[in-house]
Amino acid sequence: MHISVNTQDLTNDASLPQLYRVRQLWNTQPVTNIPALVRQQLDDAGIRARLAPGMRVAVTAGSRGITDIVPILRASVDWLREAGAEPFVVPAMGSHGGATAPGQVKLLARLGVTEESMGCPIHATMDVVELGRIADGTPVYMDRYAAEADGVLVVNRLKTHTSFEGSIESGLAKMCAVGLGKRQGAEIVHWRGVYGLANQMTPMARVVVERGKILGGLAILEDAHDQTADLVGLPPEDIGGAGEATLLERSKRMMARLPFKTMEVLVVDEIGKNYSGTGMDTNIIGRLPIPGEAQPTSPLIYVIVVLDLSEATAGNANGMGLADITTAKLASKINFHDTYVNVLTAGLVGLCKGGMPIVLPTARDAIATALKVCGQPEQDQIRLVRIPNTLHLEELLVSAALLPEVEANPNLELLGPAEWYGVVE
Repeated sequence: MHISVNTQDLTNDASLPQLYRVRQLWNTQPVTNIPALVRQQLDDAGIRARLAPGMRVAVTAGSRGITDIVPILRASVDWLREAGAEPFVVPAMGSHGGATAPGQVKLLARLGVTEESMGCPIHATMDVVELGRIADGTPVYMDRYAAEADGVLVVNRLKTHTSFEGSIESGLAKMCAVGLGKRQGAEIVHWRGVYGLANQMTPMARVVVERGKILGGLAILEDAHDQTADLVGLPPEDIGGAGEATLLERSKRMMARLPFKTMEVLVVDEIGKNYSGTGMDTNIIGRLPIPGEAQPTSPLIYVIVVLDLSEATAGNANGMGLADITTAKLASKINFHDTYVNVLTAGLVGLCKGGMPIVLPTARDAIATALKVCGQPEQDQIRLVRIPNTLHLEELLVSAALLPEVEANPNLELLGPAEWYGVVE
């Protein structure tokens, strides 16, 4: 994409501030033996008792970049096979991958989930069957391959949602209602905006559990380091119920966050679907521009700059609309078809995340412009933070204006000065 802008008029040759490396100190204990814990949890959830020799069991694989998703899914497949079942994987995602079966298989491959790595077939389709309706008449759909199987094992990470708060957010219930519902299920849940997510998603998931041959679930909990902190098997009655709600609260307590309440400028190196469903996590950046919904009170960030799209997102730029300024490099990588299918399927909660920010020729132009328009005329007082993405927040780069807050926070460690690596001069 060619951008013809006289950036000198915008930036006045502004210099970029000195940065300092800062590490967040988290006390975590990641899982060390994933296969053993998967076997234990699936046994403890009573799933073996629901299996019979020769049963064809669908195992769900979503679109998110979950650190240990390959060994977790492979261990689940192996456990099912050892129990006498015939497992296969289904892409459980709404409109991702351009809302096509081949696109979703390719998306899984970028996450490392292939027939070779799983040791079993992957059956992908956008066809669904209707399982029933919830009390208000809303239809509930399920992936045809999963619906035709003898049983379904739901595997997904539990974490806070990027568009609403509730006792059940992103996790196993969402995988049932939205992921296994494919594009139709995703559209239905999002048609009424936040109301659908907060009030219809869980009842829809319960219909899937009760009529879709759900054997149980395996919940993935990650810590602030983006490591697997725990794996918990759940019986069907706890999917979208008390068991999942309790695990969500655990997940929220472990979630990484930015350690500052106010920043004039946030620079995000990459956004992408592998980091968050919205490209960058709204809970991290404090922006939720959904009509009728209250904005988060913290953090408060005046200007957000995004520099690039991740390779794994394959051109899906969902979330770019949450930024104020971006680069021609990012703009040149956008697959507008896949981005807009994803954004528009999410309805009102997605629409605000698909707009194009101000596009400038280089990363330096974008950052310098943000410094000029951020509302703080004294350059040495600008509180600026640079992060690789909104998922990996252990190490931050900060400007000098934030050093007093760093020194006053026992959970932060100052590592020394840093350079503006990767910024085009």
